[in-house]
Amino acid sequence: MKKFDIPEFYKSPIISNIKSKRKILDPRKKDYSPTSLEFENVTFLISRHFGFCYGVENAIEIAYKAIDENPGKNIFLLSQMIHNPNVNDDLTEKGIKFIQDTHGNELIDINTLTKDDVILIPAFGASVEMEKKLLNIGVDIKKYNTTCPFVEKVWKRSEKLGSSNHSIIIHGKSKHEETRATFSRSHQNAPTLIIKDINDAKILGEIILDDKNKQDFYTVFEGRYSKDFDIKTDLNKIGVVNQTTMLATETQEISDYLKNIMLQKYGANDLPNHIADTRDTLCYATNDNQSSTIGLMKNKIDMSIVVGGYNSSNTTHLVELLEQKSTTFFIKDDTEIISNHEINHFDIHSKSIKTIKPYLPSKSKPVIAFTSGASCPDSIMDKVIHRFLEIFEIENQIDKAIENALK
Repeated sequence: MKKFDIPEFYKSPIISNIKSKRKILDPRKKDYSPTSLEFENVTFLISRHFGFCYGVENAIEIAYKAIDENPGKNIFLLSQMIHNPNVNDDLTEKGIKFIQDTHGNELIDINTLTKDDVILIPAFGASVEMEKKLLNIGVDIKKYNTTCPFVEKVWKRSEKLGSSNHSIIIHGKSKHEETRATFSRSHQNAPTLIIKDINDAKILGEIILDDKNKQDFYTVFEGRYSKDFDIKTDLNKIGVVNQTTMLATETQEISDYLKNIMLQKYGANDLPNHIADTRDTLCYATNDNQSSTIGLMKNKIDMSIVVGGYNSSNTTHLVELLEQKSTTFFIKDDTEIISNHEINHFDIHSKSIKTIKPYLPSKSKPVIAFTSGASCPDSIMDKVIHRFLEIFEIENQIDKAIENALK
């Protein structure tokens, strides 16, 4: 796989050491079990896969290249490069300005841009409408386009589905930058609908089977379907694609559920004419991180720490998984660990930061699991682990623990 040139301060001694040794021991990435670091008074379980994925490293390399190549020029990011505050703050400090917020609200008037300005397209991609606006101004949108290749893969799959007269069901969050970009493309080729979860899929299934008033479709899915979507004809032949950062198991559950709905309606012989097999749109990195989190959950865990941006979709799904197993704290970085008695964490249910004290397990030798989202630098995870090494007073034991774990 390609090696990316990213700033050194995003890398880390502890995590880099663990990842490089695991890669040697498991080059085909078939082992999703965590790395167990044993200390006298605590055990750390480090997820097999976490942190920067291919698309994020690609985006960061291009962003810093744009800064280096354009001294004195105005450099703009269409929206957040990735959903990590540390990365976005560093880019802002280097002079990059955001044109939009994460919901597409304008922060800078597009019409004030000129053809000489440098424009960065984030990893999530850009909508067709936004690309047209930028092209009309005359700016180059290709040179520093950091759109993730796996996002583009979903776009191509959607286009192929449209060409074969499938309606497109997008499993995603309708306000997320990636889903907005995907929707802007897919609805040009085919009727398109965004569903957020399995509950939406079940409502859709009832409508397809005529078990629910078809007019309810326009109420339940308001603002999430393409213009002139016709429920009488546009739900007869469908294909499911996803926002690449969604929970892979839920995308599969939705696909399987809708396949069963079509089976009930049309029968086994005619099923291939009514739903497409689209498992190939799942992002490998999202899948690896989620599979590794499930690997963590096979162990006895007393507490879990998930590190990442609070608006990061893929990180949120890791929290959802680990909450099923143990008390889980979602933190953006080590500054949220106030002391051995107090921690700030983001509650994904109330969408608010809460202070918890005490938070450490009361048992004598707890097991603490660690993972992070695909947009979290390893250096941030490194600092989080260092903070817990300080709390448990075992800073001088880390090298030996890694050596013992990876013999």
